Amino acid sequence: MLRLLNLELQKLLLNRTSTVLIFISFVLPFFVILLSSFKIDVFGFFTLELGELGIFNFPLIWHITTFFASQFKFFFAIVVVSMIGNEYSNKTLKQNLIDGLSKKEFILSKFYTIVFFSLISTILITLISFCIGLYYSSYNEVAIILRETNFLVAYFVKLTGFFSLCLFLGMLVKRSAFALAFLFILFIIEWILFGLMAWKINGDMAEKIQNFFPLKSMYKLIDQPFQRVVMTKFPDKANLGYDYAVHWYEIAIVLVWTAIFIFLSYRLLKQRDL
Repeated sequence: MLRLLNLELQKLLLNRTSTVLIFISFVLPFFVILLSSFKIDVFGFFTLELGELGIFNFPLIWHITTFFASQFKFFFAIVVVSMIGNEYSNKTLKQNLIDGLSKKEFILSKFYTIVFFSLISTILITLISFCIGLYYSSYNEVAIILRETNFLVAYFVKLTGFFSLCLFLGMLVKRSAFALAFLFILFIIEWILFGLMAWKINGDMAEKIQNFFPLKSMYKLIDQPFQRVVMTKFPDKANLGYDYAVHWYEIAIVLVWTAIFIFLSYRLLKQRDL
């Protein structure tokens, strides 16, 4: 595993564009810190500071930071599809196979890289969230601090699943730009199918089925926290209640999709004439 990971990291770090994109994808989550320090001047009457509103209290902060940090995953997605595009355009894929790397090891090297960077990103957002929480939170009990850290697990699984999808699309079309376009097309297809199901059956059942779709299942791992923030400030707004928790079956769905994407990537490579 380490040999394959080291091989892939060498390729990425020797490519200037990939190095820049990796750097950006790791730096952007730190903008969550800036979010905590935002001060909004309300028509000169008073200043609203987000950090003083209590939204960075434990355990809410794990939900807030993982949701916003996951919005920056597109930058490393470019790196993932570029990994495949460069292999074909630079003929390094064929050379690696000639040098003795099996097709299975080739796909595994990509997958190990995806897991590695997803893990690094998760560790970074953990440290960021912990520091912001210690600074702003009025709670310092260990039980409260560790509560809802399952959002970090969901964040890791979400990144791994999304990048595995990007790997499959890169293998499918061989070109970075086309792979990213297919990602957008998949998003549109999912919503078209949802619309058709809602029209043919009913909205609730259509939404339950939609939650099994690749992109929607990944999104559902970490639901938007805005309603939850409103609920903490206005407890009487019971009608705003929704299920924001991380559920084991949501993680299982994304893990199944991840396995499917890696398997399909391997099958594509195995059957393709290089």
